[in-house]
Amino acid sequence: MSTSAATAGASPTAAPPPVTELQLEQHRKELTGYCYRMLGSAFEAEDAVQETMVRAWRGLGRFEGRSSLRSWLYRIATNVCLTMLSGSSRRARPMDLSSPTPTASAVLGPPLPETAWIEPMPDSRTLPDPAEKAEQRDSVRLALVAALQHLAPRQRAVLILREVLSWKAGEVAELLDTTVASVNSALQRARATLAATGLTDADPSRPLSDEHKALLSRYLDAFERYDMDALTALLAEDATLSMPPYDLWMRGPSDIREWMLGQGIGCADSRLIPTWANGAPAFGQYRAEPDGGHSPWALQVIEVSDGRITGINAFLDTARLFPLFGLPAHLPKSEPAQEPL
Repeated sequence: MSTSAATAGASPTAAPPPVTELQLEQHRKELTGYCYRMLGSAFEAEDAVQETMVRAWRGLGRFEGRSSLRSWLYRIATNVCLTMLSGSSRRARPMDLSSPTPTASAVLGPPLPETAWIEPMPDSRTLPDPAEKAEQRDSVRLALVAALQHLAPRQRAVLILREVLSWKAGEVAELLDTTVASVNSALQRARATLAATGLTDADPSRPLSDEHKALLSRYLDAFERYDMDALTALLAEDATLSMPPYDLWMRGPSDIREWMLGQGIGCADSRLIPTWANGAPAFGQYRAEPDGGHSPWALQVIEVSDGRITGINAFLDTARLFPLFGLPAHLPKSEPAQEPL
């Protein structure tokens, strides 16, 4: 048989089928979770994913299918995040920056810029469904996201890819254009750094039990009635209250009660709307207005352990956070109950 005949009978390598916009969009939620863990900011994470999608769409002609579409998108997202982290300062929680302030000497002081803080993220933007495995829920907890910020950016990427997303060392090495030995070394250093921070000591998250649901119902009732005796009875002895963008924070039921009945008394007559953030229960808090309506005041992310509330994280940047969480911009005055005929 002639060479030309053999060539004519050979099957050419099939080109990969074209990637559609829908196929790209199917990866948006998991990429948002990844970028959020990397950046510690809900808004920067969404910007990073949008930039990833734009770059992917523009670069589809160069995608030859040698790796999976998912791996290719993660490579782009990682490069976007590393660029965004270049020269940026570390985001944190108030508890990571200073000691607790006794209520007697507590002064709010000036707010710090939003770039100083770990921001809350709606579960609906990062977790595909409520049955998401526990490691994924744990890795978006506020304390864990704060702990990740202690890592150098490439170490952060290695730890998330290896231990949260369960990538193999070879896959991470290919994504980062490095060696398996380098990936394993970075993972060891990342683990040592996290252990030294002590920020990962919180109990792992678990599906909300009936006991914890009842606890949250009692918290909501006590807060809306502004019964601080009932509310502080639900708190652990080392429970914390923080209020970003202020670096002030308090520890213990006594100081929290004193604050809420002192400088925080404006929260009396608030209403709470339940939601979910960072794998934890949360509430949109609305403070009372003179006309009987309620306006946004805080997004409370509630930490629960062993049947007690261990943390109330009240994020006050409602102009940005409430739209992100799909919370109403205002609660109208409640209509009085109708008298029976």
